[in-house]
Amino acid sequence: MASIQFLGAAGTVTGSKFLLEHDGKQVLIDCGLFQGLKELRLRNWEPTPIDVKKLNAVVLTHAHIDHTGGLPRLVGQGYRGPVYSTSGTRDLCGLLLPDSARIQEEEARYANKKGYSKHKPALPLYSEKDAERALEQFETFGYGRAKEIVPGIVLTFVQAGHILGSAICVFDLLSTKQRVVFSGDLGRYNAPILRDPVAVESATTLIAESTYGDRSHVETSPMDLLAEVVNDTVQRGGVLVIPAFAVGRTQEILFHLDNLERARRIPELPVFVDSPMACNATPIYLAHPTDHDDEFRQLIIQGKTPLQTNRTRFVTSASESKQLNSFKGPGIIISASGMATGGRILHHLAHRAPDPKNTILFVGYQSVGTRGRRMLNGETTIRIHGREVAVNAKLTQISGFSAHADWSEMLRWMDGFTTPPKQVLLVHGEDKALAALKERVELKGWPTYIPKHLERVELVRAG
Repeated sequence: MASIQFLGAAGTVTGSKFLLEHDGKQVLIDCGLFQGLKELRLRNWEPTPIDVKKLNAVVLTHAHIDHTGGLPRLVGQGYRGPVYSTSGTRDLCGLLLPDSARIQEEEARYANKKGYSKHKPALPLYSEKDAERALEQFETFGYGRAKEIVPGIVLTFVQAGHILGSAICVFDLLSTKQRVVFSGDLGRYNAPILRDPVAVESATTLIAESTYGDRSHVETSPMDLLAEVVNDTVQRGGVLVIPAFAVGRTQEILFHLDNLERARRIPELPVFVDSPMACNATPIYLAHPTDHDDEFRQLIIQGKTPLQTNRTRFVTSASESKQLNSFKGPGIIISASGMATGGRILHHLAHRAPDPKNTILFVGYQSVGTRGRRMLNGETTIRIHGREVAVNAKLTQISGFSAHADWSEMLRWMDGFTTPPKQVLLVHGEDKALAALKERVELKGWPTYIPKHLERVELVRAG
């Protein structure tokens, strides 16, 4: 029998981790960190619920930390097998995983220095050495190529359009003729830079994300809204602070700012990208043409620099980052992390949030319990590095920048199945989103189920 155990992203949007078992073989799809609510984050510290010595392979859908950030810990616990991904995912993980380790090590040192941790001493979840060791275990191959990753299990990567290197993972189980498809995080149609999600013809079991299962990206053009926010902040003489994922979202924001500036819809402003990871990820985006859509490819051919404005400055050193505190504006600071859960953005929020002239713009999904979600919910103070910070800046959100398909785009992708799945399992969503998408998928006549955390579900047979 084949089964999947849901070790993460079941009933929540983070901690993606699924154990596929078939004919005595075990494949872990994603190995992400939980983010947001403390009760979720504590799961990162719990004993790994699988025997890593029995694990035959790890497969990554894409590089985001909620899908890969637990990999160094897995390696630290003794996993020495292959980690399969696309080359784009491998290159981005080369930035993300060591950075995740450094952030944890830095936060532990800072907590010990300031004495605000309940743990004595505060420790990181894993070390940078663990992250580097994990990267040595990667094996990559391209989209559309079938590879038998363990005896009896064939993997094919299909373009997902979410971030660079993101993939829908198609597993063909040879002895039982079952096909198990993981959507991973599905991207949007007609989004800039990347190709659209590619349809899959058939599946016996589909595991689909549900981040926006109850919502539609119905806003006017996000570029139009971005122009309004920029110009409004300039008129108030403030600084626009954008918490943004270093990989994917930052590049999309830069692309739109460049378009707006060239069209003279916003003034030429200083734009500071204050994230070493984003600074390093941006050239990686330029180096993978197989992921680029036609518009982006043409700009590159024409010799354009579509991922920076005329006055973009990529900030890498800590001293340069601290100097931004003296910047009076107007201007734009883009920094990670996107949900304000860590990283340099916390220092910018601590410095800029008390001033009503400034704007804080959230450009992506904010998980329950994150600082971003709490600020948007109206909390007037936010705790950063052990102290309360007043939130007087103007807060706004543009969800149209989301790299996740909304419910209508999910159904559009599902319509590409010429042979519909016999079983749909919904993950990577909060309760309301999961329930809404379940109802919509069932209207297609597809049997649908929402697994619980740590639940093991047997996969339907072929035929």
